[in-house]
Amino acid sequence: MSNVLEVLVILPAVGALLIALLPKEVRGRLVVPITGAISIAEAILAIVLAVNFKAGVASYQYVSSYSWISSFGISWKLGVDGISIFLVLLTALIFPIAYIGAKERANAQSFAAWMLLLEAACMGSFMSLDLFAFFVTFELTLIPTYFLIGSWGYEKSGAAAIKFFIYTFLGSALLLVGMLALVFIHSAQTGVTTFDIAALAKTSLSSGTEKWLFLAFTAAFAVKAPIFPFHTWSPDAYRQAPTSGVIVLAAIMAKLGTYGILRFDFTLFPHAVVSFGPLLLTLAVIGIIYGGIVAAGERDIKRMLAYSSLSHMGFIILGFFALSREGVAGGVLQMINHGIYTAALFLLVGFLFAATGAIDMDRLGGLQSKAPVMAGIFTLFVMASIGLPGLSGFVGEFLILIGSFSTHRWWAVVAAFGVVISAVYMLWSYQRIFHGKPSEPDLIPESRPIEIKKGQILVLAPLIVIVVALGLYPRPILDRITPSVNALISHVNAANVSPNAIGVIVQKGKG
Repeated sequence: MSNVLEVLVILPAVGALLIALLPKEVRGRLVVPITGAISIAEAILAIVLAVNFKAGVASYQYVSSYSWISSFGISWKLGVDGISIFLVLLTALIFPIAYIGAKERANAQSFAAWMLLLEAACMGSFMSLDLFAFFVTFELTLIPTYFLIGSWGYEKSGAAAIKFFIYTFLGSALLLVGMLALVFIHSAQTGVTTFDIAALAKTSLSSGTEKWLFLAFTAAFAVKAPIFPFHTWSPDAYRQAPTSGVIVLAAIMAKLGTYGILRFDFTLFPHAVVSFGPLLLTLAVIGIIYGGIVAAGERDIKRMLAYSSLSHMGFIILGFFALSREGVAGGVLQMINHGIYTAALFLLVGFLFAATGAIDMDRLGGLQSKAPVMAGIFTLFVMASIGLPGLSGFVGEFLILIGSFSTHRWWAVVAAFGVVISAVYMLWSYQRIFHGKPSEPDLIPESRPIEIKKGQILVLAPLIVIVVALGLYPRPILDRITPSVNALISHVNAANVSPNAIGVIVQKGKG
């Protein structure tokens, strides 16, 4: 089964190359079937991996390792644990939904090739156990995303793509410097040059050096997520990106940032995690409140969802830096939940735009009577987003608030107001779109079909099932997440051997 991880990376990469090389006379017939088949095959393989993943095991599973650049200690090493397995599954599920559902068909050959290359890069990032391999795949996501935004986006997509590129490239430059510094320090101490994450975690670092490396890594991941105040590229990118692109940006690539913080910061810099915990908690809570307030004032649906995502990323970071087992587990679960309902909401917005040509809430008012089925499905995902009990968003937010309340009570109280703000702006947005009075009554002729189509419902069906299933019975997911989370928290606590350095974390992190 370990070779399946290689297949998950290689299959879409080879598919991208194959599609790029298709001769002109057959590309019109073969691009969509080949891309759809590859993305669906990826989803099936990921489901098989997740089903066979052993619960109650903290260590990596399906591990494979091949020497890559042996003179520099670089290997192609892949593996998944309870944290990454579901992000791999999320990636495999979202890409075919984004591609098939959104139907960006202008210059379809290049679009499909970039989408498959981006999927390969995301897969590699979530599974890499070698820091160099992670950096390569993490950085590789930048190129296809830039072209997806710039070439298939809307009226100001060029500027948004450049802004995205500059922000993420600068973050990646910091990551590269931090990575090389850590490797050189490890080599000086041991005489062995390696990029293996487990080996690098044993490097002895001075307090100052560890803090600087933590900041370098965290800045890169904070931009990718994005986390306040590194978010300013995201509203424009989310607004201008095509539907497929924004789904991948919000549902998958944002998780590369939060995953990077949890996987690399917590593993490599456990002392700095505790030292900078209060700062990250502060930024998280500011992001929760700020994102919610700005979202409430937006008229553009995609920009509103961009600021909503900023707020949700704040909740995830709050859970991580609460440094309790419940908080971190809730943060991991919320990464999955956010990917599901955000993908669905952006896809629904794409359907609305295709049918009406507008995404301004006030211009779209009164759609309930014209599209009652779409309104009902939209309601489901709005309720999941605001954390309604019985739907997937509730469990993650509940664990985050419980976990953060046990270690940082006042931050949890402030963050709880973010839940209220989220409910206000999401319900107000829904009201304006489906029940409000349109500012331009003649924008949508009565004869124009607005209702969601059967094929579109079929594309959304897996997300509908997951949102309900995870809300009613999240235990199978949590049983697999929890051991890896416990091991990570134990690693942080063990590194901070002074009781005063951890304080309540050691006491509240148990159980």
